[in-house]
Amino acid sequence: MMRRFSPLFLTLLSFSLLPSLAHSQGTRLWSQSRFEELEKGKPNGVAITSDGHLVAGPESRMVFTTPSTYVWSVAADRDGNAYVATGTPATVLRVTPDGKSTKLVTSAKLFTSKDLSVQVVRVGPDGAVYAATLPSGKVYKLDPQVADRNEDNATVVFDPAATAEKPKYVWDMAFDQEGRLYIATGGPAAIYRIAKNDSQKPELFFKSDEQHIRSLAFDASGNLIAGSDGTGLVYRIDKSGKGYVIFDAPKREITSVAVSPQGIVYAAAVGEKGRSSLPALPVQGNATVTATITIVQPGSVQAFNGNTVIPDGSEVYEIAANGAPRKLWAGHDDIVYALRWTPEGLVAATGNRGRVYRIHEDGTFADIAHLEASQATGFADSSRGTYIATANTGKLYLLSHGDAPEGTYSSDVFDAGVFSQWGRPEVSGTSGDFDLYARAGNVDNPERAWTEWKKVTPNDGALGLEPARFVQWKAVLHPGADLASVGLNYLPVNVAPAVDELVVEVGARVNSPGMQPSLPQQTTINFPSSQNANVISFVQEPGREPLPAVKDKTSVTARWLAHDDNGDELIFSVYYRGDGEQTWRLLKDKVTERYLSFDAGTLPDGHYRLKVLASDAPSHNPGEALTGDHVSERFLIDTTPPVISGLEAHFIGGRIHVELTATDAATPIAHAEYSVDAGPWQYVQPVGSISDSLAEKFAFDAPLNPPAPGQPSPANAAEHLITVRVYDRYDNAVTAKKVVR
Repeated sequence: MMRRFSPLFLTLLSFSLLPSLAHSQGTRLWSQSRFEELEKGKPNGVAITSDGHLVAGPESRMVFTTPSTYVWSVAADRDGNAYVATGTPATVLRVTPDGKSTKLVTSAKLFTSKDLSVQVVRVGPDGAVYAATLPSGKVYKLDPQVADRNEDNATVVFDPAATAEKPKYVWDMAFDQEGRLYIATGGPAAIYRIAKNDSQKPELFFKSDEQHIRSLAFDASGNLIAGSDGTGLVYRIDKSGKGYVIFDAPKREITSVAVSPQGIVYAAAVGEKGRSSLPALPVQGNATVTATITIVQPGSVQAFNGNTVIPDGSEVYEIAANGAPRKLWAGHDDIVYALRWTPEGLVAATGNRGRVYRIHEDGTFADIAHLEASQATGFADSSRGTYIATANTGKLYLLSHGDAPEGTYSSDVFDAGVFSQWGRPEVSGTSGDFDLYARAGNVDNPERAWTEWKKVTPNDGALGLEPARFVQWKAVLHPGADLASVGLNYLPVNVAPAVDELVVEVGARVNSPGMQPSLPQQTTINFPSSQNANVISFVQEPGREPLPAVKDKTSVTARWLAHDDNGDELIFSVYYRGDGEQTWRLLKDKVTERYLSFDAGTLPDGHYRLKVLASDAPSHNPGEALTGDHVSERFLIDTTPPVISGLEAHFIGGRIHVELTATDAATPIAHAEYSVDAGPWQYVQPVGSISDSLAEKFAFDAPLNPPAPGQPSPANAAEHLITVRVYDRYDNAVTAKKVVR
């Protein structure tokens, strides 16, 4: 039996021994050229285009980590200070740059709330900071120079309890060109307006029959664009508060809207329309009253809090100035939380993978940032770059306005499956200046004793890495660089195949392919590791499905599970060996199926074991194949019936008294039965009642069977026939008879 070495053991072999190692069938190529493949890597200053190219992109870097789980919103002032609205705990933090670079070095807590979260933060034209809390729905005005405000000493500019509608949520806020504040609410859906300098009470500007107004943006003409949750409507609301639906989205919630200078409206939509399985949201109305409203929580908010995925992800629609909508982009695995228009394209902040996309007018797009958080939740532009808020965990990132002077892309870790030699790197469809690096190791975590990054020359010579199981490549892009495809050639060391499990079922037969199903009782042959209280628990794994068979006491079926880490084609040989024997004898070779049924009579009665030998010979040159085997548990073949001796029968008191001894060479006697004058069979116990020995004695009285009604009496009423039948545990039976006069 060939010993199967683990990949880690193989790494300990000296390099001088490598030429003696057999290799699997042919050189292989790991290539990455599609967007879905490149998405698994980690870019920084590199954009991954939808057609599978790596090009220069903006630099993203984390500048501040909050003590909160969520950052729901971010805003920035003229000096580049960032204001983040957090949840768990609910605060507003000011993050201040040092004035010399984009590095943010200090932070201050402007505001603390007893609410669940500060949902929205905005900076007004006068420099004041406005913060909306959830679920109380209040909006506070904060002086950015005064820290440590709370609900008791901050100025309330909007209190839903003072309105006739009494909404429970504030989802968004925006300022118009005149400096007036607009507040989007939910439960019920409405928009309120607050005059500049807060000189008047909030007025109801617009009311909708939807559940929530989720997002706001102004166009160049001063119209307010609003997205709803409920049936997914996008409104254009003029300065007088008159609304007009410009788009009825196929989805139920408009999570964000953005407007270009040309008047093109962009809307991100999510959630199945016309149905919601979300529960009512318990909310805290004020310090003494708790209420539960019937308005359901928006689906994107639930996904945000629970870090879950909404089926079918998000869609982004473009609504032209002439009113014609079209689907611009769809992300099956992404939820869009924020949109921002830029001259380079529409930018989308998404969850639940922390991706930032740039979407172009022709529908192409690029992944421009992978953030170390589950959700990217909001944008705020500043002179130093675009701030990005994140959740799970609550962080603040800064995305550069232009492309990074040098970008880096690290691929995902590739698992060759087995110890491999690494050949030539292939790079195609490229332009510009770039550097390529590679490293290898024998654990899946590159930080655990891998080789150092080694600069390699594309399309020229081997990588020059130590043979290993795992590999990773890295590209450093300089201005103008464009990479379309990167591939690494490798040659896996041939590893012996393995027979993982072997089960032998006596008394079962599997029909050959194409054979018509037979009538005997059906059964299945399962692996022990697949059984749990007689329930198959691994049927989803290929090869472990129950194997249909029929009960046949003259047959034996062996079934095995085997694999080859190289993916080689396998062929099997089956051997047997009896108790006390030393030599394995061939039962069947060149077996291509993973089971074998054979006639139990091929082997004399006794205990045996089977051995299944797997060979990868079909995938290798003669003499280079490797093998692996597995030996079964001990099993018994018993095809010989018991022997009946000393059968005696005579009349006693109108009954037939019968005595006999039954013996079996292999298995205990199971039971016996008798029949009088070809009548029905009657079960009978041995002397002592328990049948558990190779020899059992039976002694019993058999009553005579009276003639059936209407049937004549036997010609000789004094003569009767007693028939006995004895079974062993393998259902081998013997029959004997005795005439009694």
